[in-house]
Amino acid sequence: MIKVATFALACFVAVSAGSVKLQTPTEELVMKQPATAPEDQVYHHTRGSEFYHPKGHTKHEDYHSHLPQEYTEKHELPTNFNWGNINGRSMLTKPLNQHIPQYCGSCWAHGAMSSFADRIKIARDAKGSDINLAIQFILNCGTDVAGSCHGGSHTGAYNFVKNYAKHIPYDTCLQYEACSAESTEGTCKDRDFTCTGANTCRTCSTFTAYGGFCSEVDRYPNATIAEYGNVVGEYNMMAEIYRRGPIACGIDASPVDNYKGGIVDNTSAKSINHIISVVGWGVDKKTDTPYWIVRNSWGEYWGEMGYFRVKRGENQLAIESSCAWATPGTWTEMNFPCYEDGSNCVSHKKYEDPSKKYHKDE
Repeated sequence: MIKVATFALACFVAVSAGSVKLQTPTEELVMKQPATAPEDQVYHHTRGSEFYHPKGHTKHEDYHSHLPQEYTEKHELPTNFNWGNINGRSMLTKPLNQHIPQYCGSCWAHGAMSSFADRIKIARDAKGSDINLAIQFILNCGTDVAGSCHGGSHTGAYNFVKNYAKHIPYDTCLQYEACSAESTEGTCKDRDFTCTGANTCRTCSTFTAYGGFCSEVDRYPNATIAEYGNVVGEYNMMAEIYRRGPIACGIDASPVDNYKGGIVDNTSAKSINHIISVVGWGVDKKTDTPYWIVRNSWGEYWGEMGYFRVKRGENQLAIESSCAWATPGTWTEMNFPCYEDGSNCVSHKKYEDPSKKYHKDE
């Protein structure tokens, strides 16, 4: 049984943000929609690379807190650690599939937002219903900064949510449809996926035969990002994961397209074309092989129920060379009956970064 260091959970103080009434997207929020896939993408096999930095993504880090690697000694890190099994409880949100109802290269958004949603769950000590975030909102509104169905960036997703949109709705506002404005796959070509109020949060009243209609919702549950940044290297990644939660990392996905289980051991793959979430690590009892525990976004039919393991400490699949993290700002715990500005739904509690325990003089 894994014994979690008390600070790993205790320092994530629950936060509540009212379901504030948010305005219809402004010109600042409406990102340019590319007519075609970005020209600078590198393709592997028959599928385009899903990792690149859009031109509007210029702020790759935004934080001021001390990083876990600054206050975590190597001997404090356990041999095995998995946010999916903390004393028998999972602190992870549900696995996702980016490829339904049609193909969409949005791994960058799934890896980034899944690990961020995990951190919200950790902050709430897994109490209440899981908070799952509206990835479709980023595809609708964040194309120029974050990405589209033709690829994007994990730090771009964090940059967009924190500095441009300044929030992300829950997925009950906007279900994932695997489309962005430029995509012509499946049903995408017949629908509007530009950044509008209805493409931020919406609901439908009843059947159209009975006079029903769909409309935007201006007051909805949402979450915000406090800080985000990059982390690279085995020890730094372990410290970040242990102290604050899962992280989003770039990998070369070619060797795992047909993964059938076990620990991936491939030293040749180094070109990043996919983003995943790293949720923990371990050491194989039979071979003493150290490994990362990785959640993919290809559904639970793939791999080890949507997960895979890869050898740790050798930058295999380039997994230790391009990782990112985000910490929670606020999130909605109660959405009724909020005033127009949401002021009566905001708790006075506040998220506290674990670094404050080690730097009390600041």
